Amino acid sequence: MRFFTGPKRPPVERLLWSRDIRFVHRLAAVAPGSRVLELDSGAVLIGPATDLTDFAANRIAREARGPDYGMVTVDPELPEADRYLMALSAAVQASGLADRIGMAQTTHVVQTKMLDYFFSLRRLHGVVFQPIVDLEHDALHEYECLFRPDMPMLPQSISSIVQAAIDTDRSIELDLFLVSSILEQCGRLEAERRAAGEPRRRYAVNVTPASLLDSRFEATAMAARVIEAGLEPRQITLECTEQQAVSDVVPLKRAVKALRRIGFGFAVDDAGAGYASFALIAALRPTVIKIDRDIVSGIARDDAKQALVEAFVSFGRRIGARLLAEGIEKRSDLVKIRELGVDFGQGYLLGRPTPEPGAPRPIESLLVDGTGRTRAALGGHVRRAASATATTPATRRLRTLPSD
Repeated sequence: MRFFTGPKRPPVERLLWSRDIRFVHRLAAVAPGSRVLELDSGAVLIGPATDLTDFAANRIAREARGPDYGMVTVDPELPEADRYLMALSAAVQASGLADRIGMAQTTHVVQTKMLDYFFSLRRLHGVVFQPIVDLEHDALHEYECLFRPDMPMLPQSISSIVQAAIDTDRSIELDLFLVSSILEQCGRLEAERRAAGEPRRRYAVNVTPASLLDSRFEATAMAARVIEAGLEPRQITLECTEQQAVSDVVPLKRAVKALRRIGFGFAVDDAGAGYASFALIAALRPTVIKIDRDIVSGIARDDAKQALVEAFVSFGRRIGARLLAEGIEKRSDLVKIRELGVDFGQGYLLGRPTPEPGAPRPIESLLVDGTGRTRAALGGHVRRAASATATTPATRRLRTLPSD
């Protein structure tokens, strides 16, 4: 009898890749517990090493007239989000196909395979909607449309997909797919609202800087795509993501100006992080500046973060932009954000992303102190007092903007 045992180890898995999809399915039939994933470039079979053996693969391959395939052991020491992707890359190499087409097992290859896999599952992915709240009026401003990949055994964050697309020069291809999918979903929702006699809503959609310089995202072309989906340009805010560097801001500035002239809103995402510098923001003149979540988190107890947000608020007023705080998760941070004069808020505290757009939580219900008294009135008073101190022409113009 064993009284002491080590930690239970997960079963060893193997992964096989082949262009011959029929061969993969025939092998799966004799390998209990295995699972098949069909890709545009072939098929993947994953199963326990005790079932997915070299003997079984060789036997079925002979019966199937010797298709090329590669089979490797999945490394359980790698993070779960990476282990299958790395195994797939190794299996392609092992198949011999990689050598014939001049591929090398590099990060570029791995990212390319991940993107191919992403596009092959286009019907499985989804869109969720997170409310953005007008902090002064405690009202819904718009929804950010967040794309949610559905890729078994691979990263479920769209950020990794976007980064792979940027690194492999496929960001425009990705954005065309994402924007089309999101507009289709938003168009369906707005058609239902029109049928019910309800007012239009606004939506924020993320794009990379490279896409904004492509002819397919040019202002008139983008407006036509939006109208075709049953929406209007004034309902859409384009958020420029911070993951991609901007080498020449002049053409980007022209593209943004044309989009704004035709009715689109424009936001610079994750200000204070990545490439979203004060200089870039000043050049693009966005309608909204989104403050990075790392700055917002814990701001109630961090003087340096408060000073940085104060600078952003003052800067935004000078250029006629409104401020939005991302990642609000604590009530104390919400109170401080309002006191600092930030216009909009977004985060789990106010409303989580959901498949169908939902109403945000009322701010009144969130600003309660230890005695049970509401602090919303105080926050609003400080907010209005902060606004009253700005008397620049840009601020006066800002006050005339519609709240929706």
